[in-house]
Amino acid sequence: MDITKARKNVIEQQVRPWGGLNVRANKALSDVPRENFVPKNFQGLVFADIEIPLTDSAKMFSPKIEGRILDSIDVQSNESVLEIGTGSGYFTAVLSRLADSVVSVEIDQALSDSAKENLKSVTVNNVDLQVSDASTTDFSNQKYDVIVLGCSLNEQSKKLNELLNTGGRLFAIIGSKNEMQATLITRISENEWRTKSIFETHLDYMKGQEPTAIFAF
Repeated sequence: MDITKARKNVIEQQVRPWGGLNVRANKALSDVPRENFVPKNFQGLVFADIEIPLTDSAKMFSPKIEGRILDSIDVQSNESVLEIGTGSGYFTAVLSRLADSVVSVEIDQALSDSAKENLKSVTVNNVDLQVSDASTTDFSNQKYDVIVLGCSLNEQSKKLNELLNTGGRLFAIIGSKNEMQATLITRISENEWRTKSIFETHLDYMKGQEPTAIFAF
C-alpha cells in the first residue's frame, strides 16, 4: 500500500465530499499516521470508510465522521479541548495538532494504556490522558473551549454545557437509539447556548447511560 497516496485519497474521497472542508484539520488528519492506531487485525482496513472496532463496545470514528466533527468544532491553536473517550488515541493525536492542550478521558483502563503506547509513535506533548468515568468526574473547576464526545447521550447535558467557555463548542451525538443527531452546541453567553443539528448518525451510548438507565449526567 502507498501510505502517502492512501492518506491523500481518504481526504479527497471520503472527508471532503462529506463536508470536512477545514484545510488545517484535514492536514492534521493526514499528518497523523492512522495506521499506528488501528489494531493489527484491522490493518487492511486502515483507510476504509468504516468504524473500526477496538473492543466489544468501543470503535474508531470513520474518517468522514472525523473530518465532519473537526470541520464543525473548528479548533484553534490557542484553545483547550476535552475529549471524552480516548479510544485508540488517533483522534486525540489529531486534536493535539490543532489545539493548545487536550485532556482525554477514557473509562477503560486497557484502552487508555493502549492509546498511551500508540501516542508514543507520534510527537505529542500537550495531551493529558485520564482514566475515569466522565459521567461522575468532577470537572467543576475547569472550563474548555472545545468538548468532543466519542459516545452518545440521550439528551443534552447541562453539566457538560456549563464546562464550555463563552464561545466554546461541544460536539455530541444526541437522541434515542433509532433517532440520533450529531449536534453542535455553542455557548453564546453565561446563560445562553445555541444548538445546531449537523447530520443523522448512530453511536453507542456513554457506558452506564443506556436508555434503560435513568439519565442524570
